[in-house]
Amino acid sequence: MLIDTHCHLDAPEFNADRDAEVQASIAQGIAAIVVPAVCTSNFQTVISLSKQYPQCWYALGWHPMYIDAAKPSDMHALHQLIAQQLSEPNKLLAVGEIGLDFFVTKHNAETQSYFFTEQLKIAREFDLPVILHVRRAIDDVLKHLRRYQVRGGIAHAFNGSLQQAEMFVNMGFKLGFGGAMTYTRALKIRELAQAVGIEAIVLETDAPDIPPEWIGTQGRNSPKELLKIAEVLADLRGVQVTQIIENTSKNSVNIFPKLAHLYTPLEVLH
Repeated sequence: MLIDTHCHLDAPEFNADRDAEVQASIAQGIAAIVVPAVCTSNFQTVISLSKQYPQCWYALGWHPMYIDAAKPSDMHALHQLIAQQLSEPNKLLAVGEIGLDFFVTKHNAETQSYFFTEQLKIAREFDLPVILHVRRAIDDVLKHLRRYQVRGGIAHAFNGSLQQAEMFVNMGFKLGFGGAMTYTRALKIRELAQAVGIEAIVLETDAPDIPPEWIGTQGRNSPKELLKIAEVLADLRGVQVTQIIENTSKNSVNIFPKLAHLYTPLEVLH
């Protein structure tokens, strides 16, 4: 089975055919789809998706590209909502998508850092992993993680150096690889996908964003593409795709223990 550790299935791009996309994903062997929120306005949407589709799980947090609309009181509201969700049967896996983005919005770096660290405090209080956005801000993210230590999580769409990758891994994080890795010109990411230990890798689509090479940069990505993404990683590492599926699923469950019931070791299947 496969786990898509990062998919914005709530995005309006899926409004016309969301049911069909979920069914197509199931047909491709995707057993779980993790849907991270980006701000207060879609908190209830991702929660509702988790109730509508057995395959969907969710995270709650403020994405750095939405932070200009955030207020300090929103952190209290996030804290209260997480406490409420954890007090009853739920499919909450993490605090996310949170982090820093100094590629698009570096002008508000101080504001981003404030809300990022506030959300790290929430994750630490509830002993939840975090789903990180780390674009052009890896060293700054690592600095905050050293100060506000959490139980680990996923560095989504990782595109750093091998040394930085090892720093995340040593802090209990896995590294998310997806569509960007499928482009033959993406030499740095492909080399990294070959170099890091398999125990550090999880798979993701970030759908509808970061479409793989066979869709093209202007197309809509989908969670059903995860199997082909796994096949690309298998080719890069020179192993069977079953090995990639086995290891990345195990890694995902390591970060998200609530998914453990979905994981059956390959040797048991034989």
